[in-house]
Amino acid sequence: MKKYLNGNLVDLTAEEITQQEQDTIKYAEIDAEKKIALTAKANKKASGKQKLLDLGLSEAEVKALIGL
Repeated sequence: MKKYLNGNLVDLTAEEITQQEQDTIKYAEIDAEKKIALTAKANKKASGKQKLLDLGLSEAEVKALIGL
């Protein structure tokens, strides 16, 4: 792997390669956590909406409450 250093293309050191690999793994983990959180939020919203409908509220009332 290479990088630009002072306008010159140079090889990465072993430490830099290791750090880049660790960063890539960490960012992938963060992305996965964000996706899980977004899915959980969407599921909770859908569950709450269904519970309101089950209580007898109309679709329009539910939309007004949850801002759809």
